[in-house]
Amino acid sequence: MAPKKDVKATPKSSGGGGGKAKKKKWSKGKVKEKLANLVLFDKVSYEKMIADVPKLKLITPSIISEKLKCNGSLARRAVKELLSQKLIRPILTHKSQSVYTRATHQ
Repeated sequence: MAPKKDVKATPKSSGGGGGKAKKKKWSKGKVKEKLANLVLFDKVSYEKMIADVPKLKLITPSIISEKLKCNGSLARRAVKELLSQKLIRPILTHKSQSVYTRATHQ
């Protein structure tokens, strides 16, 4: 029998085989800017809401929120206010989304 070779003593070639690969670095991802939306209407934004929103053809709380830079709950309250003043009329009311349009005098 041939003598056994010492496995630890033999040097390995640096460029081959299943050596330890470089660890993948994960990106942090794109960070979305934080919106600083209004929580309460001030006089200027309230008057802008009363003047501009009833002129829109399609009115939803999300559209009001984007146009007036207010948060969603304030936009829903604005819709209720406009409905009570009969400035808009409902097209579709659903649990999660409601759609309105301008009130045309018929």
